[in-house]
Amino acid sequence: MLVLSAATGKFGTNVHIVAAGPGHPCLVVDPGHDSREAVLEAVRAHRLEPEAILITHGHMDHTWDAVPLARHYGVPAWIHPADRYQLGAPAKGLPDSFPRELLVGHPDQEPDEVRELPEQGGELTFSAGTVTVLHTPGHTSGSVMFRFDSGDAPLLATGDTLLADGPGRADAPTASPAGMAASLRMVGGLCPDDTRLLTGHGPTTHLSQTGIR
Repeated sequence: MLVLSAATGKFGTNVHIVAAGPGHPCLVVDPGHDSREAVLEAVRAHRLEPEAILITHGHMDHTWDAVPLARHYGVPAWIHPADRYQLGAPAKGLPDSFPRELLVGHPDQEPDEVRELPEQGGELTFSAGTVTVLHTPGHTSGSVMFRFDSGDAPLLATGDTLLADGPGRADAPTASPAGMAASLRMVGGLCPDDTRLLTGHGPTTHLSQTGIR
């Protein structure tokens, strides 16, 4: 499986592109601030064909370039219904202490086509492969992880719920420390140690390295 990742923009958010290989359909995960050019270049270089944008949660640093990329490729953006409101109103998902001037330039609108993710354990079937949706509230109420049927070691896009150094933050609006703990217990029970994690920030890692077990 081909996985292309880049940390982009003023928030250093990782955008991930997942495909069976060069010349195949692909999925774009969490296109944050200033990720558009990185995605366009990677898609061109590897002759990929985007099928959809997958969003792990509604925070603007993970959704910023969803609008221009979805429009450019004519594809839908998928997000959990509990976080959908943040696409058009990003400030509502942020703590009061967050500097609002950092939101200047955000599209403040939904992509042209938004689809809501299925319930816990639901599957999305694309030409690029099958994706299982794990609802993992804690960082936000609509946080999810995406498990890809890679054919090799399991692959899991974790957003900000689980990073290389352990659990993500649980102090923003709709966050829940108890929910985070429950979500990580579920992930630890479902996924083997060799699961490769595509994190929202920082390096990729494996589940065994996060210390959540």
